[in-house]
Amino acid sequence: MNSETEIRYLKLLSKLYPTIDEACTEMINLQAILNLPKGTEHFLSDIHGEDEAFNHVLKNASGVIRKKITDLYGKTLEEKNIKSLATLIYYPEEKLELVCKQEKNLQDWYRITLYRLIEICKYTSSKYTRSKVRKMLPREFAYIIEELLHEQPEQIDKEEYYNAIINTIISVEKANEFIVAMSELIQQLVIDHLHIIGDIFDRGPGADKVMETLYHYHSVDLQWGNHDILWMGAASGHEACIATVVRICARYSALSTLEDGYGINLLPLATFAMEFYNGDLCDDFKPKISSGKMLPESEIRLISQMHKAIAIIQFKLEGSVIRNNPTFHMNDRLFLEMIDYKENTIKIDGSIYQLKSGYFPTVNPENPYLLTPEEIEVIEKLKYSFKKSERLQKHMDFLITKGSMYLSYNSNLLYHGCIPLNKDGSFAKFIFEEGGQEYKGKALLDRFDAIVREGYLALERTKEKEVSMDIMWYLWTGPLSPLFGKDKMTTFQKYFIEDKSTYNELKNAYYTLINDEHMCQMIFDEFGLDSQKSHIINGHVPVITKKGESPIKANGKLLVIDGGFSKAYQEKTGIAGYTLVNNSYGLFIVSHSPFEDTKKAILEEKDIVSSILILENEVIRKHVGDTDIGRELKSSINDLKNLIEAYRKGRIKEKFSK
Repeated sequence: MNSETEIRYLKLLSKLYPTIDEACTEMINLQAILNLPKGTEHFLSDIHGEDEAFNHVLKNASGVIRKKITDLYGKTLEEKNIKSLATLIYYPEEKLELVCKQEKNLQDWYRITLYRLIEICKYTSSKYTRSKVRKMLPREFAYIIEELLHEQPEQIDKEEYYNAIINTIISVEKANEFIVAMSELIQQLVIDHLHIIGDIFDRGPGADKVMETLYHYHSVDLQWGNHDILWMGAASGHEACIATVVRICARYSALSTLEDGYGINLLPLATFAMEFYNGDLCDDFKPKISSGKMLPESEIRLISQMHKAIAIIQFKLEGSVIRNNPTFHMNDRLFLEMIDYKENTIKIDGSIYQLKSGYFPTVNPENPYLLTPEEIEVIEKLKYSFKKSERLQKHMDFLITKGSMYLSYNSNLLYHGCIPLNKDGSFAKFIFEEGGQEYKGKALLDRFDAIVREGYLALERTKEKEVSMDIMWYLWTGPLSPLFGKDKMTTFQKYFIEDKSTYNELKNAYYTLINDEHMCQMIFDEFGLDSQKSHIINGHVPVITKKGESPIKANGKLLVIDGGFSKAYQEKTGIAGYTLVNNSYGLFIVSHSPFEDTKKAILEEKDIVSSILILENEVIRKHVGDTDIGRELKSSINDLKNLIEAYRKGRIKEKFSK
């Protein structure tokens, strides 16, 4: 920075700190913050619409809250009381409703509970500055909580003062509200920052609820998964993405996410499906129904018809996208033109297969990707609904603002799927337009990131926006998509071909080299990270724990934290998700048992049983100064030093208030 530019910058800084004393005070404050323990980071991946399990893991902070209670009261409280106190912190409003009905001496219960919550809150807030805690406090009780948190036990003369506060809270009938406020504050204090490593959407019924929770969360970032990109493409109006989103919701019996969560009108699709697919049993399109959920046969039949109708529309729309983008190299997925409609067979990779169903009432064999007028009407009405859904647009805007293809954070590299590699382990190259520049490694992810933003944010439906949205679709399913990581998606084959050998989806070479430290070193070098301190953290591919697979790869350099949040995967994985916790003491992987439901968690005080695997235990506790925020604070401290020097040398004049 040259002298003139530096003076201009320092003059701007002087508006915030107009005197030497104010600059010194801020510098001392920042220097003190550097020596505080680093905040706790939580990492979750592949939530897939399982909102109840997700919310519970968030509320119990992967078992951290229970541990804090045990640290404080393990020797003085029975196990049942510890469970009850933990449940109160997780679900304060619901638990209070039960307590108020069951507790005989409610005043004493309030008094004891309030004191315990204050102690837990003190314990969990001890590593933060007063200023940071103050910003978290609920406005209604901010002053009272601050007084109680900084109570000094040795100050006997204040004992009556603090007792009076507690007694007054109870006497004015504000105990319930205060307990809710304290419980939510504790939840916030134990997770300083949340990382979501992709795939919030699809399969489970509550993706919209997960998004609403994240939208209001105090500190969060997101790395896009291929399912998230699919929804972003749909929200921006891409027809193939819209059809695929609707098809997946039908497949997993999660149409309520569209209808109730986002107000998407599915009546045109239902009407169309009943008219054109009424003569088809649609057996291969029956929805997957989660255990415990019951649907009448008439509803199953309608969903099956809608499922097949939108699937055919999807295959038509995808065919047009593939034809319009030769650099995608996806002609092997142009299935509708591979079918012999008279023989009811299909020829794939030189082999002929009998189709399970030959009922294609809307497909013109001469032009199989041509939508009928009725299909055009369906997709246009769906597109209108997607683009006009305020809640959907709000959530997708949030994904764009808080999300990215990858993130380097506190020396860790976060991304959902993979870095595309060739079989020899080198970075795979991708060309976005014929004769254009080749991209690979970090540059490839950066370019995809920029294109997603261009495709989503551009207001006019120009040719450039069309291409960008097509690339968003490619990220969902393309062979060199870092978010997909396979050579193909065999959706068509699973619907229409009996031979399961056609279902094989070959993973990118990244996954065969996932235990190779040299591959990790290459990726760290590509992204400018120190391999001695860094980890790669991703999800996307479930870790099959019941077969002995471990989430820890390449001697701890790479961590895969998709353990099966989605109930659709839990039978396969054997667990119900992983959480990675990175605090000042080290790095821990937490595996979770299946979550039954919120009602049982409250009524029976059933927590998720979690087991902790210590990956790295720090010999020297990490501080804020060791983090990315610490580097920013050190830069600010240096700027303040320069400002103070400029004041003292008379290069800038102090501005004293009158």
